[in-house]
Amino acid sequence: MGATKPAGTDAIADGTARSWDEWLSFLERIAAGKMPHPEIARRIKETGDANGWWAQAITVAFEQHIGRRKPGQRSDGSYEVSATRTVDGEVAGIFSNLCKRLDTTAAFDGVARAGNPRTSVTPKRSYWRCDLEDGTGFECALEQKAPGKVLVAVTHKKLGSEDDAARRRGFWKQHLPALTA
Repeated sequence: MGATKPAGTDAIADGTARSWDEWLSFLERIAAGKMPHPEIARRIKETGDANGWWAQAITVAFEQHIGRRKPGQRSDGSYEVSATRTVDGEVAGIFSNLCKRLDTTAAFDGVARAGNPRTSVTPKRSYWRCDLEDGTGFECALEQKAPGKVLVAVTHKKLGSEDDAARRRGFWKQHLPALTA
């Protein structure tokens, strides 16, 4: 069961100077299937037809296309999933409440915290990060999207399988509303 949708290719033509089919032709011509992820992205960016963000998106879509990577899978083989929710309020107040709830939680989805959580605040986002004893970790990122509207995103990283990613996605989708209430 896939935890994440495959990379979309429809927007590539709008975001770059080439269609997905044109990118596929280019990637096949340079034998990108034999290259590591960073090299593919570098070669795409060097064309001048895609910026760094699009180069990464095209590389991921290509790796999924050739079967090197599954949706939600990182280039190191691990999986990552996210759950998001937009809530009413301002970042400072929601972040304070979220930190209090998370700081007093000893385990997430039955897995204990490993070490102390870390927080950071930048002009754009506020983060709460935590490592877990199973070697995974997650972060909550809050961003003011509009006056009175905050996007809360939980990203769980270093997951070992598609099944684990699907389970963790379900956990966060179920628990995110209570964390942001």
